[in-house]
Amino acid sequence: MNDLVRQHTALGDSDLEWLHLLVSEWQLLADLSFADLVLWVPTRDGTRYVSVAQMRPNTGPTSYQDDMVGHLVPRGRRPMLDAALDEGRIVREGDPEWREEVPVRVESIPVRREGRVLGVIARNTNLLTVRTPSRLELTYLQSASDLAQMIAAGSFPFPGQQVDMDASPRVGDGLIRLDADGVVQYASPNALSAYHRLGFSADLVGHHLGRTTAELAPTHGPVDEALDKVASGWAPREFEIEGDEGSIQLRAIPLKPKGTRIGSLVLLRDVTELRRRERELITKDATIREIHHRVKNNLQTVAALLRLQARRIDSVGGREALEEAVRRVGSIAIVHETLSQNLDERVEFDEIADRVLAMVAEISPGRVTGRRSGRFGILDAEVATPLSMVLTEVLQNALEHGYRQGDTGTVEVSAVRGGTSKEARLLVTVQDDGVGLPDGFDAKSAGNLGLQIVRTLVEGELGGTFDMVPAPGRGTRVVLDVPVRSQK
Repeated sequence: MNDLVRQHTALGDSDLEWLHLLVSEWQLLADLSFADLVLWVPTRDGTRYVSVAQMRPNTGPTSYQDDMVGHLVPRGRRPMLDAALDEGRIVREGDPEWREEVPVRVESIPVRREGRVLGVIARNTNLLTVRTPSRLELTYLQSASDLAQMIAAGSFPFPGQQVDMDASPRVGDGLIRLDADGVVQYASPNALSAYHRLGFSADLVGHHLGRTTAELAPTHGPVDEALDKVASGWAPREFEIEGDEGSIQLRAIPLKPKGTRIGSLVLLRDVTELRRRERELITKDATIREIHHRVKNNLQTVAALLRLQARRIDSVGGREALEEAVRRVGSIAIVHETLSQNLDERVEFDEIADRVLAMVAEISPGRVTGRRSGRFGILDAEVATPLSMVLTEVLQNALEHGYRQGDTGTVEVSAVRGGTSKEARLLVTVQDDGVGLPDGFDAKSAGNLGLQIVRTLVEGELGGTFDMVPAPGRGTRVVLDVPVRSQK
């Protein structure tokens, strides 16, 4: 809609914002009217109309099989649009139109903002299934008429009340019509069922909705007074109440077709099962996070035991082997610590990489420095855990075997994400400026335990590739190429 309005019309940003506000609300008008809505805006030179938005009803058959957005119509071809725009009134005159052997009643509703008519809503009702309307349908149509008059007067939509159509209750979820005093005139079957879920067993018609709702709410005191007002429809509000047996989400819409409040519409949805599932998910998330926290604690305990054992071993080789094991366990603990702080099973791996780099750098404090470039991004737990171990092994190998006693240098870890959304990949390079590889070295056949762990994890668990080659000039370069989800 932004592109069409800016390309074809003279409307400013504030006018465009009003149209967005209207479009966020007009599913309500389409459903109450059982009609398609098309928003027409006059072009910059005033010779044509451009359709910038369209809405089909959920409550009845459509009048348009094709998408109307972007169509241009010369002024004069549709007299009802001209009359609504020029005279600023709702136009209902004229015989039904026939579209593909379907009779369609057309009405035009001017869209007013601060005294100016910005465009016209064409309301198109498919008459093929017209029959004697029920009480529910009559209530829908009367409410749609009131809202149309409010749009023509510039009092609907409500400024600052942009609605999320996916999250807010819809007409079919449940509807209650109130008079000016907040007394129920009509309640749809779904609305009655929702209130029965809260424990109200009588018919709602004739009851004051605000007081009834406040009595059903589990809280008492000043909150009841506010709930009484809101549920009576005095102001456009969304709220939710939760009883012992269920939860209801409500949205109040004051009706002021001629400037004076004549009543209200209350849309409501039974969200009992939705809230129950949300509570289950919260409990599940808390349980998973607690599990990760306990795993982290257990791993740290194991690392502490290995460190204690290393101090008691006289053999230098045995002590170094245990210290390597401590670092391997520590790299896994870092991932679980990060997972214990998240709501999902994904982690920001850049933080983990920095912590692994700092942990491994303790092997040669002050002599060799480590740094990272690029971004690993967000990774799933099943990728993050083996990758942290691989990174630990590669860095440990570089620091232990790449530098002689007393040497100084730098180990750099770089990460680049690329590929398509279906086949995203992560390219990790670890490069040092140490002594380099010995003659005849082959990473695929090297018997070093650390490299065996790297090969197993990269090729077997991560489904990627691993290579270790001489770096240009001096040192060693390790290249890891692993598939990941495309989440940056």
